[in-house]
Amino acid sequence: MLVSLAVLATATIFRDLGWSAGDFTKVVAFLAVVAIIILAGVIGFDLIMRLQMVITVATVVITVGYILLTVDELNWDRIDGMASGSMTAVIGALLLMMTAFGLSWTNSAADYSRYLPRSASSAGVVGWTTFGSAIAPVILLVYGLLLVGSRPGLINKISADPIGTLADLLPTWYLVPFAVVAVLGLIAGAVLDIYSSGLTLLALGLPVKRWMAAGLDGVLMIIGSIYVVWVAQDFIGPFTGFLITLGVPITAWCGVFLADLALRKRDYDDAAFFDLKGRYRSENWVSIGLMLLATGLGWVLVVNFADGFSWEGYLLGPFGLGGKDDT
Repeated sequence: MLVSLAVLATATIFRDLGWSAGDFTKVVAFLAVVAIIILAGVIGFDLIMRLQMVITVATVVITVGYILLTVDELNWDRIDGMASGSMTAVIGALLLMMTAFGLSWTNSAADYSRYLPRSASSAGVVGWTTFGSAIAPVILLVYGLLLVGSRPGLINKISADPIGTLADLLPTWYLVPFAVVAVLGLIAGAVLDIYSSGLTLLALGLPVKRWMAAGLDGVLMIIGSIYVVWVAQDFIGPFTGFLITLGVPITAWCGVFLADLALRKRDYDDAAFFDLKGRYRSENWVSIGLMLLATGLGWVLVVNFADGFSWEGYLLGPFGLGGKDDT
């Protein structure tokens, strides 16, 4: 999804600059973004951390500039006159945001903590990670809601191209630095995704080298991005459908993991984790079964309106929770 956002944003900003914004521009942007992501993911952690530092600083500066340049777009009379949303919509949006920003990284948390010394404070690791991960999304989400409340016409445009729509509010001279930093920020997120996903495949026992696992993830990323950019009708539909569908098994995995942690009370044999025939073996079919069961139940009890996901939520009606038409 991050690759798709980068490609769509590049095309929109090129259009705003009066340059070519057709399929050729999208193809070039797509190839460049994919090449950078896969290369960085293959090279590994050291390069990722160097990229993150530079991109983070640049993103903060450009984002502050964006807010200063668009703050005059805010119309407080329109914002005050907005009708209150339903509790169902609020809960749904909250859960979607939690899935996109936090829950999706649940099974990849060790990618960072494994580089920390054992003397590091557990409370500090959790606290600072939570604070650092939440402060930017909260600020940007609130400001984005204020912009949409001030200009309701942005909603339809955002569904097709979120980043490009934000660029439409900027003066021409700021488009290039905004484009560069926005695309680099998306690339940085995708690099972390492909690196973490590659490690997950290795942890699952895939008998390949790390660069091959990252390459496999790259192939899946390419296929998904091509669909969103050139086949799907908009960005928001596949994005929300993907998040809802993926959030269910991740939640199931997290529940099994937390339950095991609570029952064992941290009484783990670290050395046994590296012995396929030891105490924990290479798989635990009880845990796997529970995760599959929870995932199956979750999928038939969620609402997903995206194309291709109509099979989800079909037990809501029989259970008396209301069908999709009532949601």
